This record gives sequence, C-alpha cells and structure tokens, in this order.
Amino acid sequence: MSDHPVHVVFPGRIVCIGFGSIGQGVLPLILRHIGISPDRITIVTADDAGHAEASDYGIKFIKQPLTRENYRQVLEPLLSRGDFLLNLSVDVSSVALIQLAHEKGALYLDTCIEPWPGGYTDTSVSPARRTNYALRESALALRQGGKKGPTAVITHGANPGLVSHFVKQALLNIANDTGVNAGNPQSREDWAALSHQLGIKVIHIAERDTQVSNVPKKPGEFVNTWSVDGFISEGCQPAELGWGTHEKALPPRGQEFDFGPQCAIYMLQPGAGTRVRTWTPKAGPFHGFLITHGESISIPDFLSHREGGKVVSRPTAHYSYHPCNDAVLSVNEFAGRGWQQQERKRILNKEITEGIDELGVLLAGHRKNAYWYGSQLSIEEARKLAPYNSATSLQVCVAVLSGVIWAMENPERGIVEPDEIDFRRNLEICMPYLGPVVGAYSDWTPLTGRESLFKEDIDSSDPWQFRNVIV
Repeated sequence: MSDHPVHVVFPGRIVCIGFGSIGQGVLPLILRHIGISPDRITIVTADDAGHAEASDYGIKFIKQPLTRENYRQVLEPLLSRGDFLLNLSVDVSSVALIQLAHEKGALYLDTCIEPWPGGYTDTSVSPARRTNYALRESALALRQGGKKGPTAVITHGANPGLVSHFVKQALLNIANDTGVNAGNPQSREDWAALSHQLGIKVIHIAERDTQVSNVPKKPGEFVNTWSVDGFISEGCQPAELGWGTHEKALPPRGQEFDFGPQCAIYMLQPGAGTRVRTWTPKAGPFHGFLITHGESISIPDFLSHREGGKVVSRPTAHYSYHPCNDAVLSVNEFAGRGWQQQERKRILNKEITEGIDELGVLLAGHRKNAYWYGSQLSIEEARKLAPYNSATSLQVCVAVLSGVIWAMENPERGIVEPDEIDFRRNLEICMPYLGPVVGAYSDWTPLTGRESLFKEDIDSSDPWQFRNVIV
C-alpha cells in the first residue's frame, strides 16, 4: 500500500481562491491524495505569492484581486457543474462565493466566513454585526427551505474545523473513561445529550505555538506562523464566545445578541486585546488571546441540549490562543499602535528552528475535571510530512484536505458546518499529518495557584465560571 493513498478521484476542476501560506501548503496534499491532474487546477489570487511553487507543479496561476464588482466576471468562466471552488482568501465575501458556487453547481469549502473589505472594521455597523456570530448567520441563511444542493463546507480548517472533530472524539473518550455508555451518537441531539450527561461546562480550543525563528521580530514588523492578514482581521473583531447555561453573570463589557440562536455573547473589545486562562499538556497553564472563531459559536450551538424545547445545558466555548512568541510581541506592538498595522509583515517558515504547535480541545467540568485532546505537531515532523509547511500551517492544510475529500464523497449535502459532518472520516484523513495526537487529564482549573497570591475577584464555588477564566 502506498504511503500516500489517493482517497478520491475527482473528475471536475478545482479553482483555488487565494494562495498564501495555506494555499501553498495544501496544494501538494491535494495532488498527493486526490486523483486530479495539475492542468485541471487554477489559482486565482491577489498577488504573486506562491507563483513559483504553482509553476513547479504546472498549475495555472491568475493574478487578479477579486472585488464585489469583478468576482463573477473572473470566476464564472472557470466554474461548471461538478467543479470545486476552494476559498482560501481574505477580503473576499464567503457568502458571495457560496452563492456563486451553488448557482454553478460547484462544490465549495472555506476555512472561515469572510466579509468584503472593511466588514470587520466598519464602525458605521454595530459591533454585534461585525462578529463571526453575524457572519455565520448570514451563511446559514443561504439554506433555503431545507433544499440540499451542491455541498458547501463552511469554516473547515484546523480551527474552526478539525477541532470540532476533536471534540466528538474527546466526548467519547471521557465517556469511556468515566463508565458512561455513550452508545453511537449520530445526530446533533445525540451529541448534545452526551455532553449534558457527562457534565461538560466549558470547551476551550486551547493552542500553544512554541515555534521559534533564527530571525527575530524587528520593530515595525508583524511576524506570525500563518497568515498575518488573517490573524489581524480576526484579532480586530470583537471577542466572542459561546455562552454556557452554567454561567452566572456576563463579563465586563459583555453583550448578548438580539438575533439568531443566542448561543454566544460578544465583548466590546477586540479579541487580540482580551486574554483568558487555559491549559495544554506540554505547555501547562498559560494565558491566551480570546480570538473570535467560528467554532466558538458552532460547537456550543451544536451541543445545546434541549428538554421540552428549552435549552437546559450548553457549554461555554472559546478559542484561547498563545501564538509563537514573535507573534505575541507583534500583537502587543499592534495594540500599542492603536490597532494600526505595522509597515512590514513576515510569515515564518524556513527560518523556524524548533518548536511545536500544540492544538486541541480542553473539555472541563466533568467527573475527571479537565481533559485535553489534540495534536502536538513539531516543525521537524511537519517538514518531513509535506513541503511548504510549518507545524501551524500543516494542521490547517490537512483539515482543508479532509474537508475537500469529504465534500467530494458527499456532493449533495448543501451548506454544512464541521460539527454536522463525519468526524471519523475526517480524522482518518488528518491523523497521518498531525504528529502525536494525545489525550490527557488534568486537575488544573482557572483558580489553580491564584487563591493565596492575591485576594482576586474569583468565584470559588465554581472554578469554570468565565469570570475565573478571563484575565
């Protein structure tokens, strides 16, 4: 058997929008695991980044920024029924591309729901409408009258995306380890009931990136291990989190939504200016940025357990992200400049000398306190596994690959979120590229080590109140 199995043969064409670090990293994986010839792949992107890499594979490369005015003119000739529109761009409306793909009968996948330029920062729009919660509602509103149509997988990278599959596996592992008969959950109701039965109060998407470079960050430079533009845009959005039924009070500056499923809240401050406490097995406890992400909303919505039509159990869920140290310095400088972007940006790859990206989900409040499940991929292993990748980008790229393959295997499912698709199939495809995938229990809580140092404003009756988590 080949080390690189072809998972699916695809007879259509693939049009990739955007070709930054993720586009460049996923291309060799697509050619490795999907039966398609390079002459049936086209890249449409705003700049020259990755042109040489695309040329090495014989891929058609179109340098053309997409705008409200021209996206249909550029893309319509490239798409037909049965093709695939792979959206890895920033500043191009996901909703517009989903609609176009549907009209053309093409499959679709993105890693986050993007607005047109200015959508995150337009102060004429209320903060509530600049959230991922609102963007998610706009995408799900395209589900018309229950009709399925061509599959469009939304928000399927590492996170959001892969982490939703980690959550399901973690729930099954906790059930097994605490003597709970999980059965074989399939539906949304099944998974929500299992989360309720286990007593899950919080889910942190807990990520610690320890990759270091031999070229330090310089003043006036934003350095990151993945898209600088993507990180800045989501970091400037309001902090958002799924809001659990166990929570007693909103945080300072916390706001409720007056539309949609009301499974989340937002804060009147940017995510890159909000820090929260969390834990991973290798890093131990740390402070992460509460960056808004789609999974912070879709996971608690999916796991809302209802009785008599009323939500009686829902976990609080949010991203807690400690990027590489150079990126932390970059964020601090960015914030100090009044959220004005630095003059230069640099994505780390070849200059990384060591480190891992420890990405997983921390489920807490159950009988064994807290359980983290996820990937501990090192830069050394990432380089052995796939070209053009760091540990961070490979976790995203392989999840893009698995979502694309799942869509090709299930082409008439309409608009779906990661939580609604087959977690086992996606994990099967991803696992060979994730390094050590581990589960670990911990007695850590957000109160650990804080009780005696200062008389802090804590709720000792329930360590998993968000007031104990926020810094």
